[in-house]
Amino acid sequence: MEIIIQTSKEISKESKSSFYYTFSLLPSNKRDAMNTVYAFCRKTDDIVDNEEQDIHTKQNNLEEWKLKLTNALNGKTDNKLFSELYYFVNEFNIPHQPFYDLIAGMEMDLTKIRYQNFDELKEYCYNVASTVGLMTIPIIGYKNDSAKDYAINLGIALQLTNILRDIKTDSKRGRIYLPLDELAQFNYSEDDLFKRSYNENFINLMKFQSERAREFYKAADRKLSIEDKASMFTPRSMEYIYYRLLDKIEQENFNIFSKKIRVSNFNKLFITFFVWLKYKLLS
Repeated sequence: MEIIIQTSKEISKESKSSFYYTFSLLPSNKRDAMNTVYAFCRKTDDIVDNEEQDIHTKQNNLEEWKLKLTNALNGKTDNKLFSELYYFVNEFNIPHQPFYDLIAGMEMDLTKIRYQNFDELKEYCYNVASTVGLMTIPIIGYKNDSAKDYAINLGIALQLTNILRDIKTDSKRGRIYLPLDELAQFNYSEDDLFKRSYNENFINLMKFQSERAREFYKAADRKLSIEDKASMFTPRSMEYIYYRLLDKIEQENFNIFSKKIRVSNFNKLFITFFVWLKYKLLS
């Protein structure tokens, strides 16, 4: 296993993720906690994405990572990242299970490269995305338990948006995250996808997927109480950024094969500041 010598802030910043922008305006102690949780998530993901290692090695590394996590949560670690994680988990009373569920999602990526239906895909989305929300909302702070349902639905919406954006990249790795029964429903085959076939069937399939993602964004919004809106500007920023990404995918008529569709860093910063200002006025 790679020895982690970077700080959690460096790991977060280096990733150039939307997460880094959205929690940059938090108070320093909460920002440090978010950086630490995100760094753990990033490093967990890196184990699976390491293209220089075979599946067996990655599985062993994930098992070792899980053991390190268990030891750390019991206060037994000399690893800087895990020491920080132990401190912030206790400081903000973060539940342990989402960390293990995240690892389970990474394990799915090693062994499962097709999803037969949406129920299977939804489980994956929960493990790799909703868990991050459940880890971070205790840091942000909330008053109503409905915030947990907000985090779960938002995580699924964000991951579904990611899947649409990354169809081409994932297919190069032999992975298809669109449910196979829905490919069949729209008469679009795996072979069509690997050939980058951009046709009416693909557009209709993508419209169906996009509408589902929007339904999860709506479901998340319905679960966010007025009392918690002001404190939730960080996940709300993520929501606005990814909703903008989904808009851009639709504006390109779902032609994700011709170019990488993204939201610029400038726009991420602008959206983050706009949402922060909006909810600052509510507090």
